Amino acid sequence: MLPPWLRLATLDLTPLRHRDFRLLFWGQLVSYLGSQVTLVAVPFQVYQLTHQPAAVGLLGLIELVPMLALSLVGGAIADARDRRTMVLATEVAFTALSSMLLINALQDEPSLVAIYVIAAAHAGLFALQRPSLEALLPRLVERHELTAAGALAMLRGTFGMLLGPAIGGLLISGVGLPLTYGVDVVSFGASLLALGMMKAVPPPETAERPNLKSVFEGFSYARRKPELIGTYVVDIVAMFFGMPSALFPAIADSMGGPGILGLLYSAPALGAFVATATSGWTSRVHRHGLAVILAATAWGIAIALFGLVTTPAVALLFLAIAGGADAVSGIFRSTIWNQTVPDALRGRLAAIEMVSYSTGPLLGNAESGFVASLISVPFSVVSGGILCVLGCLISGALLPGFRDYKPQFKRTDPERADIVALHP
Repeated sequence: MLPPWLRLATLDLTPLRHRDFRLLFWGQLVSYLGSQVTLVAVPFQVYQLTHQPAAVGLLGLIELVPMLALSLVGGAIADARDRRTMVLATEVAFTALSSMLLINALQDEPSLVAIYVIAAAHAGLFALQRPSLEALLPRLVERHELTAAGALAMLRGTFGMLLGPAIGGLLISGVGLPLTYGVDVVSFGASLLALGMMKAVPPPETAERPNLKSVFEGFSYARRKPELIGTYVVDIVAMFFGMPSALFPAIADSMGGPGILGLLYSAPALGAFVATATSGWTSRVHRHGLAVILAATAWGIAIALFGLVTTPAVALLFLAIAGGADAVSGIFRSTIWNQTVPDALRGRLAAIEMVSYSTGPLLGNAESGFVASLISVPFSVVSGGILCVLGCLISGALLPGFRDYKPQFKRTDPERADIVALHP
């Protein structure tokens, strides 16, 4: 048996005892790995066609429009329809879009417009799928396992972000873009198989058909919860100012090409992987709002330092530190969401959450790309990191309900014995 101090630094695997959670975990792990390969291939291809950081940053704005337009629709559907079926249907559509990228890459002169259109369609599908996927988790595990399940979901994502971009960089330089996209197409098979084997996850008996009134119910609930508002604000601030991934192709171009590009995308995931793999201690923290603020601030500091260095190894180190901080923030944001949202509203609130954690990176990529084009790449990264730190600290000062948030448990709740303060 592991000593208590070591158990705090290990991953809690308890949620994997649930069959459907295991199926979802492994299926999404494989398909997400393939999606991360494409995450490198698309901006690389755009930069290859244009040699303009702003053109890569424009991807963020193009993806933002359909994501905002369809996210609330996806949330309403998640609360009114079978969530597993919705995820399965959108996975089929994702497979078709990846196939279109492959076909476009096979052309003698690949179309930049086609890439932008496919990226927009992908963002729209993401907006439709994500609320159902997020709302699945609390139905697959016990309530006291939510923090551990969130850490496992984070680990799944960071594993994909760690290996996917590195594999993508190697594939681009080794076999070319068409076969790189082909890997993504094939990877969806695992997700489709796993989702097909899962049991149905029907909506609550009181669920209504999707309508405008139900959408506004989600907004009304979120507005009354300062702890939820805080998670949205801090994440948007951190990602808008401190998200430099649109600049990775330009940075990699000065450091060694596609191989370095894959490592730049993978480095944050390495830090996130380490953070989640040693996340046993997170179940004992109850100052969740403060933990989010501190972690987001650490992200900004690491990004600013990344922008100051020119040595690849040191740059990758700071990106890894930033990724670890972001993973810790994500674990506690997910815990706050799952602890405070009733099942009947999970889809609609997941849509609002998705808007918060997607809007920041998408706008941040556009912002960093345009600032880099106007001034310089290093200035864009460093100034963004500094503004991220300031924004997080100001948000914490202005949102005391979020900063001081602690989960409320009854004395009979078995979770209570496992929770201690982050700062006594």
